[in-house]
Amino acid sequence: MGLFLKDPTLEPELGALTAAMLEVMTDRGPDSAGFAIYGEGLPDQRKLTVRGADLDGVAEALGPEIAGVLRDTHLVLSIPALEECRVRAWLAAERPDLAVTGAGQRIELYKEVGLPADVARRFGLGGMSGTHAIGHTRMATESAVTTAGAHPFSTGADQCLVHNGSLSNHRSLRRTLEPQGIEFSTDNDSEVAAGYLTWRMRQGASLAQALESSLEDLDGFFTFVVGTENGFAVLRDPIACKPAVMAETDQYVAFGSEYRALAGLPGIESARVFEPEPARVYAWERH
Repeated sequence: MGLFLKDPTLEPELGALTAAMLEVMTDRGPDSAGFAIYGEGLPDQRKLTVRGADLDGVAEALGPEIAGVLRDTHLVLSIPALEECRVRAWLAAERPDLAVTGAGQRIELYKEVGLPADVARRFGLGGMSGTHAIGHTRMATESAVTTAGAHPFSTGADQCLVHNGSLSNHRSLRRTLEPQGIEFSTDNDSEVAAGYLTWRMRQGASLAQALESSLEDLDGFFTFVVGTENGFAVLRDPIACKPAVMAETDQYVAFGSEYRALAGLPGIESARVFEPEPARVYAWERH
């Protein structure tokens, strides 16, 4: 699912709307859930969302200039931009048991094993605000039920992806991307898709251009919902065998694997509801 707000007056409700959309999709993915939410950020600050056990004292150990907000099994570190490399090096050396799930100026990324409603409640999603969010509920059909395997996946600053489908060439793509500096923490094909977009955008492509290139370079069937610092995009493969529906009003753009995920949104009765076309990039951005 994804929700991109055009109307700033809805921003305080973003978390509650996202949580409701996730819960509706429970029977499509009851074993784990995750979401990325884009809230406030400062140009000279970075956020690192860190996941793991024994998070008490981590922010304090990093120094007085580092602030931390603990949400269940995740800790959001707010750090001066110039300190990001030092913080990452400290985490790698002193706390290799912790995983960085997301990083950037505005993104916070949370995911866990469990029913979507429980995951949303544990992290306090209903009380969060922001401009846009993407989320995913998972039924692990090709791998174990783990937190690391849950979506979203993030491989670049303020960028993340959720995926419905399967890629057949993700192993060969991984071997191409790793020498280019794209790092992966799981064997999930969705993380490779996220890494591919990061790589293309580092080469100067826009999000829309990177998604267009993926139609040539990614084999398989897929629906992608992607978030960046200011943007939101959707792409289906040329066959488009996975279900997808979108709704647009003057206040928002929303995506769901099924219409029922959108049914509780404000003003949905007057929205333009449509099925995204195969092999067409749909993208929105706030400036």
